[in-house]
Amino acid sequence: MLYRLNKSVLTSLMITLLAGGSLPVRADVSDNLPDIGTTAGSTLSINQELEMGDFYLRQMRGSAPMINDPLLSQYINQLGQRLVAHAWSVKTPFHIFLIGNDDINAFAFFGGNVVLYTSLFRYSDNESQLASVLAHEISHVTQRHLARAMESQQRNAPLTWVGALGSILLAMASPQAGMAALSGTLAGARQGVITFTQQNEQEADRIGIQVLQRAGFDPEGMPNFLQKLADASRYATAPPKMLLTHPLPASRLADARNRASQMRPMVVQSSQDFWLAKVRAQGMFSGAQNQLTDDMLTTLSRGNSREQIAARYGRAILQLNAKQFAAARDTLAPLLAKQPDNIWFLDLMTDIDIGLHQPMQAVNRLLAVKGISASSPILQLNLANAWLEAKQPASASKVLYRYTWANKDDTNGWDLLARACAQQGLDDEEQAARAEEMALHGQLDQAIRSLSSASALVPLGSLKQARYDARIDQLRQLQQRFKQYQK
Repeated sequence: MLYRLNKSVLTSLMITLLAGGSLPVRADVSDNLPDIGTTAGSTLSINQELEMGDFYLRQMRGSAPMINDPLLSQYINQLGQRLVAHAWSVKTPFHIFLIGNDDINAFAFFGGNVVLYTSLFRYSDNESQLASVLAHEISHVTQRHLARAMESQQRNAPLTWVGALGSILLAMASPQAGMAALSGTLAGARQGVITFTQQNEQEADRIGIQVLQRAGFDPEGMPNFLQKLADASRYATAPPKMLLTHPLPASRLADARNRASQMRPMVVQSSQDFWLAKVRAQGMFSGAQNQLTDDMLTTLSRGNSREQIAARYGRAILQLNAKQFAAARDTLAPLLAKQPDNIWFLDLMTDIDIGLHQPMQAVNRLLAVKGISASSPILQLNLANAWLEAKQPASASKVLYRYTWANKDDTNGWDLLARACAQQGLDDEEQAARAEEMALHGQLDQAIRSLSSASALVPLGSLKQARYDARIDQLRQLQQRFKQYQK
């Protein structure tokens, strides 16, 4: 696990070296920035960005400790979409992802993809602070900073975008070789990269704080979070990783404070979902440094009503982790009784039901939520998993066929479907489901082999064989398009 974490840190460092900043520069007090986010089209079209984003995302799924928790994914994407709705120059869809890492960091890359480290939940005191990090990264994307960095290097230096991106990929597979390769391609062009990227960080701050305010968050969230980073680095032997990829000179912090002070003051309460996400991320997906502790829960229990609910929810998570299932049920039951449709509580209670060897209790609990199981992807996954635990894979498959059709990029659905097919002895469908999961992890060769095996298991000329063979052709075409990024 440590090796995987180091690769993800290195990956973020490589990507944000091109998309982030490096040296201090005096801030311009004007908020009237030109719309330069649509430049760099001659170097990289929007369609190319989307394709490259797809390629890199598949590589990251296969090499980084990405968190596939449906609840946390839904929360951060809803938070991100709220910000995107108030951003300008949006040219791509946005997708937000989580990486399990104790370091404080975030980065953006091609095609509207943004990655947050789970430790950000620990270090964000409120939702506005967490949203400020997202607003900053979203602004990197809307301003097309990575494409503009490529354009600048193609024009001014021997660093080509293919060489740089190839080095990033090499770093994902082999950190030492990747770092050496990137150092080589940057030789002689380093000053050009630094000069260009100074502007990127300033632009992302300036535009991000405006997006933050327009979305209804407290603009003070940005300078307050930056101050936390500065405080964390003051007495540390090594600065937070975020300061390596997003340097924090005094001028940047002062500029953020100045801009926030000129905006209309806002009193913003963090949502209930923020507090629940905060304790869930720390209770289920953090390392030793950022674990949910009794002291944290005690502090939350002394806060407002939302924090008190989160404290009880967090206590149930710790009890579940310790396999104290009956105690977890008793802790969570009062919350669920007051909010019977709350997906955070339903999700956890179904896990408790399964821990108590009562999977049909989980099934009945979910089926009793009228309309929600059919419309909520999270509860659909919970229901399918509960059917599997109840040894009724056919019922699970009915849910999962619909789910994977609507959510083709979710590895959770394909994994559950493969398990359901395996329990029913449907070898070809298990192979096909595993192939989709492999493809999402960038393992296209393995996916094609798995689909070929599925095709060989069904009658010659059957509809199933035609479907499997057609999917093989699609993946081979994808391989051809991705070849240019593997140089």
